[in-house]
Parts: sequence; structure tokens; C-alpha cells
Amino acid sequence: MPRFGSSGIRGLGNVDITPDLALRVGKAVGELYGDTIIGRDPRLTGPMLVQALGAGLLSSGVGACDGGLVSTPTLARGTREYACGIMVTASHNPAPYNGLKLWNPDGMAFDEGQQREVEEALDKGRFASSSWDRTGLWSSRTDLVEAHIDAILETIEPVKLRVVVDCGCGATCTITPFLLRRMGCDVVAIHAQPDGYFPGREPEPTEENLAALAATVRATRADLGIAHDGDGDRMVAVDRQGRFVGGDLLLALFARQEVRTGLVVPVDASMSLSDLVPKATIWRTRVGDVHVAAEVKRRGAEFGGEPSGTWIFPRASLCPDGVYAAARLVSMAAEKPLDLLVKEIPQYPVHRGSIPYAAADREAIERRLDAALRGLGADVAVLDGWRLDFHDGWALVRFSGTEPKIRVLAESREKVRAKEIYSTVVSSAKGAAA
Repeated sequence: MPRFGSSGIRGLGNVDITPDLALRVGKAVGELYGDTIIGRDPRLTGPMLVQALGAGLLSSGVGACDGGLVSTPTLARGTREYACGIMVTASHNPAPYNGLKLWNPDGMAFDEGQQREVEEALDKGRFASSSWDRTGLWSSRTDLVEAHIDAILETIEPVKLRVVVDCGCGATCTITPFLLRRMGCDVVAIHAQPDGYFPGREPEPTEENLAALAATVRATRADLGIAHDGDGDRMVAVDRQGRFVGGDLLLALFARQEVRTGLVVPVDASMSLSDLVPKATIWRTRVGDVHVAAEVKRRGAEFGGEPSGTWIFPRASLCPDGVYAAARLVSMAAEKPLDLLVKEIPQYPVHRGSIPYAAADREAIERRLDAALRGLGADVAVLDGWRLDFHDGWALVRFSGTEPKIRVLAESREKVRAKEIYSTVVSSAKGAAA
């Protein structure tokens, strides 16, 4: 059975993520929590999984509400009125994939304890069924998008910019272009029809996938471009020249704008953040938005984000909200063009790479790698892989969660030193993996 990862349960639709699995998840959630609202992105296997989840919930005797085709942050906000929310999505993964992500009423994804509780119920495989006259009630709602837009507009001033929005044929087709128009923007929307084949581009909003957005921004002389992934929990941008503004830069921009005392980021976030918010405490977590959100909540931080493009504004929601982030970025660009904002952010040299290893030998490789890295004279933290902090830079070494590779990232304020740290760490990792 597929297990919870850093972002819910995920796998190939109708292969790993099957109606049978969804039915059992629905039964488990119904028994453990109660009335549940369900949303989905446009993936072809979505309606099938929604129906199976609903059947499981109803059979356990609780209510199931179909929230329809909505973005993940829209569904998470709607969960406030229920015991639980389930989003059927594989986020930025390609079209064949799907998944299930579970949400609490406060907008935070299920934490590890809750995930284990659901997994244990699934492993036991024994679920009580209500009698025919005590099954739950099925309902549906069509107001979630409007409620999300209204909530954002209460906190955002009108803006008159020309903005190109690339929805990637995903769930944000239902919300971001309409939100920005109601903010006062002149909006050009591309890939704005929901389509589970994702014909416009791949769902992940990487620089190489956003050539059409960059070209459209230049052709229409827009002030900036916005891009989402398949379910809208991520947001990245391009400036008025069509240059990609990715997660590291946006994280720095949002941190400078939002943070005065407390910031939460994962272990792979840039050291430039310390320079941008020198008076704030920066807490680092494992990679994954659920870990960032949990720490934001625990610490009372003002903002949390990941270089992957997920942004958590706790005054709005503990769910990564790419739609709200788009509105905030457009507001910032109205005060100063995005390219000029980016110029104000220090950008330090970064080196990235990966080393293949024999998966069958992972335990032995981990032991050798731990010993090798601890001998490099850095402060070592093992929160998520190995983070090595030197006096003039840092490195991160992690095992990939999707393929047999050891990933290495190194950064320093000086180009030569960044390369030196990277080379040293890679050499140690290769020796351990040999």
C-alpha cells in the first residue's frame, strides 16, 4: 500500500492510487474524524477517487461533501467547517499521477502522528459499517472559490497592473485569473482551461516549463507573469522581461516583506535569508510544507516558505496558498517592478549535483557517509539528511526520496569557496557510496 510521504499519499492513478485505496482511506477518516469535505484538481482519475472516498465516508456513518474542482488552498480554507478535508491531487507531478492529501480545520496538513494513525487503521483493514438507516449524507458545495477570493480581497488593496497568469491547465483556472481581475488587474490568462492531460505544459512550474509564459509577458508588455502547479499550492513568477523568478528569490522577497521576528524555512533554504532579516529568528525544518507549517504554528512565526515555491502566510492560512501568494506578489510589484525587487536580493553562488548509489547497500552507505561528513570540520545537523555549516558557507547532503541518488547542495558568499565546499562534500559522498 502506498504510504504517506512529505505531501500526502501519492502514486500512479488507478495503479497505486486506486478506488479501493480511496474507499479504505474514506472509511478510516470517517471513523477517526467525522464529516469531511473533498476537493480535486483536473486529473482524469480525480472524479473516480472522489466517489470512492465519499463511499467510504458515508459507509462509516459520517457526512461527505463534494467541494468540486478547486485549488488545494481553496479546499483547505473550506475545511474550517468540517472535521477533515481531503484533496485529490498529485500537485506538481505529471498527468498519470494522483494522490490524497488530508487537511485539518485550521488549514494545516495532517502531521506525522495523524498520518501514522490513518496508516495503522488501513493496515488493520477492519472497518465498521453503519446500518442502512445510519449511513452518512452526501452533499456538495459550489461556494468555496468565491469564499476564498472574498477572503483574499479583504486583505489586498486594488492594483492596476497587466499580469499574465499561467494556470498550467490545473485547478487555479478556477480562481487566480478571476481574483486578479477583481483586484483591478488587466489579466491575460494562458493554459487556463482545466484539463487532466495538462496539454499546455507539465504541471511543475520550472523555468524550462514556462517558456510560453515568458514569451507572453514580453509580447503583451505585461508587468509580470504568475505560474502555478497542478493544484495551486505553489507559485513562481517571471519579471517584465520574461526572466524566471524562482523559489529561492521569492522566498527572500516574501521574507523581507513579511518577517520581523520569526521565519521558518527548510534545511535547503539560502543563507541570504540571514542577511535579509538579521533581527529575526530563523527556524529550519525538514523539507516538506507540512513540516514548515507545523513549525510556523508552533513558533508563532510570521511566514514560512520553501524554495520549491510553497508559501505559508499564517495570518491567512497554514496551508501553502499559491493563490494568496500571487496576490501578494502582484501588490509588491505595484510598488516596485519585480525585476528591481530582485536586484535588491543578494544572490550567492550555489552548486547542486547528485551521486548514484546501490539501493541495496543504503544502510552501510549511510554509516560511511555519516562518518565522512562529520570529519570535514563543520557543524553537522541531521534534521533532514546532513546539513554542514562552515564559517563561510554550508552544504546539504540528502538521500533522494524518489530515486537511488545522494543529492548535494553547497552555497557560499564567494564563488571559489562555494565550489570548494561542494567538491569536498561530493568527494566524501562518492567515497561513502563506492
